[in-house]
Amino acid sequence: MEEAERIKALPPYLFARIDEKIEAAKAKGVDVISLGIGDPDRPTPEHIIKKLAEEAHNPANHRYPSYVGMPVYRQAVSTYYQRRFNVELDPKKEVVALIGSKEGIAHVTWCYLNPGDIALVPDPGYPVYNVGVMLTGAESYRMPILEENGFLPDFDIIPPDVAKRAKLMFLNYPNNPTGGIADAAFYTKAIAFAKKYDIIICHDAAYQEIYFDGYKPISFLEVEGAGDVGIEFGSLSKTYNMTGWRVGWAAGNARVIEALGRIKSNIDSGIFQAVQAAAVEALLGPQECVAEMRQVYRERRDMVIDGLNEMGWNLNKSLATIYIWPRVPKSFTSSSFAELVLEKAGVVITPGNGYGECGEGYFRISLTLPTERLREALERMRLSLGTLEF
Repeated sequence: MEEAERIKALPPYLFARIDEKIEAAKAKGVDVISLGIGDPDRPTPEHIIKKLAEEAHNPANHRYPSYVGMPVYRQAVSTYYQRRFNVELDPKKEVVALIGSKEGIAHVTWCYLNPGDIALVPDPGYPVYNVGVMLTGAESYRMPILEENGFLPDFDIIPPDVAKRAKLMFLNYPNNPTGGIADAAFYTKAIAFAKKYDIIICHDAAYQEIYFDGYKPISFLEVEGAGDVGIEFGSLSKTYNMTGWRVGWAAGNARVIEALGRIKSNIDSGIFQAVQAAAVEALLGPQECVAEMRQVYRERRDMVIDGLNEMGWNLNKSLATIYIWPRVPKSFTSSSFAELVLEKAGVVITPGNGYGECGEGYFRISLTLPTERLREALERMRLSLGTLEF
């Protein structure tokens, strides 16, 4: 049986490869500690689970849901934006429910890209940006996001002929994998660039509620002109420890939201209504759980960065996300260092080149493990890696 060319071109998903390495090490009897995948270890807050259980018993929720999301869920997203960012959204026209933001990020490429078109994709970046583009037959132009530029793309170095062919641009702040952050001045530049070349901005804001030390991310949509050129993807996965629930949204430009909803109406059948009701409870209910979650991640961030610095790194403390993004020691590539850490310490780190060419020379650590296991991973690394040169 011959696979379609689009499938042949797809690389193995980064975290599927990591899972294979973990299983191979476990088969040898290694007690593997995985710092690879950003999957929260803490449970979904109890009041959200209670709402799901209550709504799951309601027969009205057992039927097909709305393709674009229940009105009450879209209104909750709108209320969240008004409360958190002072952004007014029409829940009927400017919000669409997603089966997790990953799904919407992949599907929006189908709305606007044809073979021969270009999407501007951050490098390093979440692999799904590029995969969605590949599936349309379009091309990704990788925008370097470099440490010396604060992990922000430089729009001035994008060739005009590339910009003229570009239809979409993906941005992601607070950033995965680098932990980089963006301010209103950056978004203003991005909006001006998008207007000049008629590009749709797709801003991935999955980590905008994970922040520390007095920093508080803004929304792309609160910057003047954002609604004219783009949308923002949001997710309950990291904020409320709901990765397995698969519920998120896209919000912003009504024409883009309608196109994304039209694609979804022809491909999927929406989100289980009980899950949407629980998501409403998450967004509009008590928020103390989010503050507690931030405190846990701040403590873990401090412990990991302090531990790495004691081993020879010289890292500043990141202001957002659940990731640490250090450089590899001298004489190592991203992959060779990840292999060494797994072999010597039984610890999985994610090689930076899995996020793009500009990720080479870095690795990613996720903070989504119980604190004691994180501490053990650091101790194993300290004892087994010896002297490292930086």
